This record gives sequence, C-alpha cells and structure tokens, in this order.
Amino acid sequence: MYADGKMLPPPGGPGHGGGRLTDVCMGCSLCRGMGYNRRGTVGGRIIARTSVGHCLVGGAILLLAGLSPGQDAPRSDSRHAARASWSQFHFTAGGTRLSPYEHVLNVKNVGRLRQKWQHYAGIYVESSPAVVNGVVYVGCGLQVCALEASTGTELWGFTAGDAVDSSPAVADGVVYVGSDDGNLYALDASAGTKLWSYGVGTMLYSSPAVADGVVYAGAEFGSGDLYALNAKTGGKLWSFATGGSFVYSPTVVGGVVYFSADPDVYALDASTGAQLWSFTTGGGTESSPTVADGVVYVGSGDHNLYALSASTGAKLWSFATGDNVSSSPAVANGVVYVGSVDFNVYALDAHTGSKLWSFATSRSVRSSPAVANGVVYVGSEDQKLYALDAKTGARLWNHRFAGYVDSSPSVVGGVVYIGSDSNNHGKVYALGLKGRQ
Repeated sequence: MYADGKMLPPPGGPGHGGGRLTDVCMGCSLCRGMGYNRRGTVGGRIIARTSVGHCLVGGAILLLAGLSPGQDAPRSDSRHAARASWSQFHFTAGGTRLSPYEHVLNVKNVGRLRQKWQHYAGIYVESSPAVVNGVVYVGCGLQVCALEASTGTELWGFTAGDAVDSSPAVADGVVYVGSDDGNLYALDASAGTKLWSYGVGTMLYSSPAVADGVVYAGAEFGSGDLYALNAKTGGKLWSFATGGSFVYSPTVVGGVVYFSADPDVYALDASTGAQLWSFTTGGGTESSPTVADGVVYVGSGDHNLYALSASTGAKLWSFATGDNVSSSPAVANGVVYVGSVDFNVYALDAHTGSKLWSFATSRSVRSSPAVANGVVYVGSEDQKLYALDAKTGARLWNHRFAGYVDSSPSVVGGVVYIGSDSNNHGKVYALGLKGRQ
C-alpha cells in the first residue's frame, strides 16, 4: 500500500499473476521483481514500510490476491512469463538466491529432470547464467554468450580480451559483466554490441550488481577497489579502496552495498561510498554476502559461515565447517544453505546458526546454492549437480557432467541452467522435465 493508506495496484493491472511469495522483503528486490523498479517508490509515491524496514508492497499484493505469505498464487501466464527470469547472481541485486516464482519444479517431480541441451563454451565455465526474456547470458571462456533458453542456440557472442569468469547481470536491456582483461562491459542484450566499457586495471572476476541505475563491481587485485558506475554511461560515481583483494559479487539492499575483500566484510552507503562498518574474519573472503531480514551471511577462508548485523556489522553467530567457505549462501524460509570445500552442503537455522542438516558430496562445493519451490540446487567439483529437499537435505536427484561444477545454478520456468568445466572444454547446460518446452 502507499504511505497515504491507499492500496497499491499490481503492475499491469488488477490481480496478481503466479509465483510463490514469501513475507521476506529482500530489500525491495521482490518489489522490483514484480515490476516496481524504483526502491521505495511507485509512480513517484513513497511506499509505506514497517518499523523494521520491510516493504509492504508484497503484502499488499498478497492481500489483493486473497493469499497469506508463502501461499501459492494463481498463475497468469502472461504476467508470470514477464517475471520468469534470474537477472543477477543473487537472483536480483538484493536477492538471496531464492526464486519466489518457480512453480514448475518441486520435490515430487524434480527427479524427472533431463538434459535439454548443451552448448560448447570454450575453455571453461565458472560464470553463472543469467536468464532474462527467454535468453541465457553467461561467460563462455573468452566470450559473453547469449543463448536461446529453449534450444541453446547461440544468438550472439562478444569476445573480451581475456576470460569471462564474472556472472552477467541484466537490467533494462543491458548486460553488465566483468572480464579478466580488467574491463567491466555494458552490452546491448539483444545484439551483443558494446555500449561502453570501464577499465579498472586488474582482473574483474567479480559479478556486478545493478540497482537503481548504478552498477557495482569490484577489482580482484591491487587495492581491492569497489566501483560504483552510472549504468547508462559507465561514468564513475565513486570508488572505495579496501587494500585487499575483491573477488565475488556485491549485494545491494536498502541503500547499502555489502561486499567482501580479504579478509574483511564491508557495508557502504550505496549513494556515496561512505563506509558504514567493516568486520574482519580470520581468512580470505571469497564468498559473496547475502542479506536477509537484517542479517548478512557470508563465508570465509577461516572455515566459518558468519551471521552479522546488517546495520552494525556485529557478529550474531558463526558456524564452523571443515574447510574454506567460498560458496555464497542462499537464504529461504529462515534457513541458510551454503557449500564448503569440506565436500558438504549445509542447512543452518538463520537465527541461531544451529545445523539442521548436511549433505555430503564427493568433492569440494564452491558452487552457490539456488532455492526454488522447496528444492535446493547446487553443484560440486565431483562433476554433479544436485537437487536436495530443502527441509530434510534428502537427495532428490543428481546429474553427472563431464567436468567439475563451480558455476552456480539458475532456476527459471522449470529449467535449471548451469555451466561446467571439462578438461578445458567448458559447456553450458539446460535441464528440464521431459516433454515440457
């Protein structure tokens, strides 16, 4: 609802089309996913917020649909299709690697997943796919590739000066992605033509986050700078030097950018780059922070997963695994899911850090889990992609590839997209239910 008490109409007209909604705000990313593109406003009007900063748009839409939080909404195919995307590494700029819209795959049918197509992608694929408007965008060796989501047919490829390990972010018809050649690229999503590039002077392994017309990305070596660039022009708005190295994607929630740079976790004002707080872990922080319900979850090379106050950076709890945690956490329904180099996938109580279950793979888990409709999807260096029951950790399905899986899955419209490496012959895969387009 609006701050003046009037009900907020869903985008595109009355009603609400499809998906599974939760009562978690995710820093307005849910609202943006529904079509509200400016954080905190709709049509220039301020959206009311609760005392803890949660946006009321999702609740208003649920009420209009006659639903309670977490209840499945009726489908409206045209509107559902418009939201059938995974546009950034975290799902959205402030997402938690949870897709609230997946309605096809579930714990009962995920065991019937089969390979739909594969696309040869060059030397290897560590990039994680973005899927928007029926197109898969992913780093393919030295290229950024755009693939037809239904067939895997290549629509275009843009060749960078070095490997593209960064995971693309797609916003407003533009693909943003980093390269080991030291550039952040903005490409036309339909044609692959370069709109602009910004050089940082060192490798850009970081996956960008795009929020409110700003692109946030970090340099891997040197001073470990985080950059904020104008999304339309590529002009630098500000940068922040950490003095360490910056590896994985920032996340943007409630006007704050959260990111990690060895061995620290930072929170900066998204508009100015001013530091709000930092927290020092006991090792390198290759994991990308995930923010949910006022808590920052992030892994460290000291073998721990940390839960920090999003407002102060104070440690709330930590959970020790048996090795490095370079996987980025997913958070859904009060549970944190994360992989470890100790070969395990863990499910932890988001409030206390207590272990709910663990699942053992045969090799390191650097892939970041994705959660959709009660299923956890995660890759492992044992060459497998797993589907696990989110409640119990029971294995529902797995698929073996020809190479290790450090790429992180994206789940859109009943299809799982992921990359793998096979002796310098990387591939991108789509896996769906047999007989379903």
